[in-house]
Amino acid sequence: MSILLSKSLREIVFWMAWIIIPFIMEILPAVFGFIILYKKNFSVNKKNFVGTFPEITIIVPVYNSEHTLEECIESLYYCSYPTKLIDLIIVNNMSQDNSFQVFAQCQKEFEDLSMRYMNSKQGKSKALNAALFNSSGKYIIHVDSDGIIHKDAIKNMIVRFENNANIHCMTGVVLSNIRAIENTKEVFLKHIRRCEFFEYAQAFLAGRNFQSELDSIYTLSGAFSAFRKSTILKTQLYNSKTVCEDTHITFQIRKLLKQKVYLSYNSIFFVDPIDNLNKLYTQRQRWQRGEIEVSHMFFKDKMKSSLGFFGNFMVRVLMYDHTFAFPRMIWYFAIIFLFFINYPIYLVGGSMVIIYALYVMSAFLFYLNVKCYLKEYKNIRKYYKSKKIYIFLMPIYNFCIFWIRFAGMINSIKIKSRWRTLNLSEELDAFLKVVNSDFRLVCKKIEKIRHLVND
Repeated sequence: MSILLSKSLREIVFWMAWIIIPFIMEILPAVFGFIILYKKNFSVNKKNFVGTFPEITIIVPVYNSEHTLEECIESLYYCSYPTKLIDLIIVNNMSQDNSFQVFAQCQKEFEDLSMRYMNSKQGKSKALNAALFNSSGKYIIHVDSDGIIHKDAIKNMIVRFENNANIHCMTGVVLSNIRAIENTKEVFLKHIRRCEFFEYAQAFLAGRNFQSELDSIYTLSGAFSAFRKSTILKTQLYNSKTVCEDTHITFQIRKLLKQKVYLSYNSIFFVDPIDNLNKLYTQRQRWQRGEIEVSHMFFKDKMKSSLGFFGNFMVRVLMYDHTFAFPRMIWYFAIIFLFFINYPIYLVGGSMVIIYALYVMSAFLFYLNVKCYLKEYKNIRKYYKSKKIYIFLMPIYNFCIFWIRFAGMINSIKIKSRWRTLNLSEELDAFLKVVNSDFRLVCKKIEKIRHLVND
């Protein structure tokens, strides 16, 4: 009886130890977020706009964008916001292609749209700052050149600004371009791009939507965000000492101006899907590095105190993404070693199945939230619903993204900050060179010992 009780107790402790981490850090927040967003969906008060629309400035930073710039400008021209009230600034950051020729052609095609072209030679941050100083609109909207805007996105943003004097900045919703995803010929890459679409949809329409309700949005999306000009000019503008200038401006608005950051959930911007695994690897590493750099600039003192963790959500996000990443890494590897310390296969395998099922449940709750907030966009919603099988792939995709972000953390410690970082192939080559070098060194040592013994 005591042996049976001991075995049962051992299994209970096992399940608690191995499920508690994903349950607390992933599942509970997903359930809580689902409830909050589901209630919000039924309580959204859509005010009709009464009055005249103001003039706005749209800033599009350009770097070797000849293949995407025309489609981006075209989407801005055909958007539902009055064309005569749009001041478009194309700010070029040392492009070496035909971006200017594309701009000149667009001036002829879309002559009703006011367009200006500026040159900057000191990086993206300085380019954005130069455009800000030359802006004339009441609101400033940043749009990346490698994407297209939904026709009602800008209008929805401005209506919300005008109806809410307390809103000073907003991030839009960023989704991958569906047409580009489905035109992908390589099967594996198409699956990655579909997962990326799900990731963006869940990150913005579930994750940031939930964060907006709790006033805890960490980053205004650099791809699509909007500000009152009177607000952004009170900041220290974009900082060139970090690779994530969008995160830095978000922290300034929160910490220096004490303003909230909002999500405009009905303002959608479609970006080109990721080119390949190398691009995915460098992109996520850059985001991770930027998060660390900016957090260090603003919160290096608060990180030393436990009060920082409980008193500031930004510190909690940093702790979750970085400090807690190490026990998560240990947790992943420890599963493998359980087989070697007499834990039965059914126990270890069963726990992994249950954990995976919990992650799938979390993805499903996000899926339900996203579907609710896409009801105005029938084509996008139809596509999203048609790919619901990817709910079962998202835990695997997110698992891979975790290791990319973890590599970004390690690289941020040992490699100097720069926009151009090693991609996956380059890092793999460097790793193999180190392994080969170490292996040769070990072989030489063994050979020396063998000679000494034989002599």
